[in-house]
Amino acid sequence: MLEIVLISSLNGVLFGMLLFLMASGLTVIFSMMGVLNFAHASFYMLGAFFGFEISRHVGFWPGLVVAPVLVGMIGMLVERYGLRTVHKHGHVAELLFTFGLTFIIQELVQMIWGKLAVDYRVPPILDFPAFTIFSTEYPAYKIFELLTAIAIFLALLLVIKRTRIGLVVQASLSHPEMVGMLGHNVDRVFMLVFGVGAGLAAVAGVIAGPALVTQSNMAHSLGPILFVVVVVGGLGSLGGAFIASLLIGLLQTFAVASNASLADAFGELTGTGPLAAYLGDIWNVTVAQLSAVMPYLLLVLILIFRPRGLMGTRET
Repeated sequence: MLEIVLISSLNGVLFGMLLFLMASGLTVIFSMMGVLNFAHASFYMLGAFFGFEISRHVGFWPGLVVAPVLVGMIGMLVERYGLRTVHKHGHVAELLFTFGLTFIIQELVQMIWGKLAVDYRVPPILDFPAFTIFSTEYPAYKIFELLTAIAIFLALLLVIKRTRIGLVVQASLSHPEMVGMLGHNVDRVFMLVFGVGAGLAAVAGVIAGPALVTQSNMAHSLGPILFVVVVVGGLGSLGGAFIASLLIGLLQTFAVASNASLADAFGELTGTGPLAAYLGDIWNVTVAQLSAVMPYLLLVLILIFRPRGLMGTRET
């Protein structure tokens, strides 16, 4: 029992920090610009493929620096020549624009790298077990992911809450006219913020790519859960996204480790007939079989009982 609790807790924290690494850029974009970017997972995918391509020629570490910069520049171009134009038509237009952008990026990735997974590997310097718990080895690369996620969280919190840049950016969202009168270029601020958010997604892609499968459908497979993290934590709340990532990571890993079912708790159903057989199948479904649904069940409950999320301040 102790082994299950310790290993599930550690796996949950590691998975949660990976989720935060992916969702941090999405949170920054919404908190500072009010834009819920559906294409965020696609920037994450671009980061993974750019990192893979760069690592083939000059190594993993240059890719970790260059890929986010390239994706950040693409993000700035998207904001300057796309989002800025559709912004005047409201948030629905922004959502539709970023939604369509996801399919464009996916098709481009498939044209260049194909539909099969690429051979993106962990750098040799981190390819060893960091420690062992109950005969389970934990790779040093996962610890690197954990430390990187914590470092990004602290850095973003410091920049947003404690620096003049963060104050200007936040003021640009709520009082753009006043910020403009003080001599700041509000449009340029928004463009840089969107680029930083896209770059953060690319950092997650470069780091998560070797640990997960890097292929052209990775954005669609991971994109939905990023929005669960952001909504559960509270739209625009960096601390909320951090807590929600940990909560969802722990919830899902503990669910995977549990084979409990209603039959275990209340006993087997008795009776005959089609209805009894149908209910019997549901009665024997284990928590592990429902683990993939758990984050979305949490999302539904949050939207019903606390629409602004755990630490959010906005209802819409």
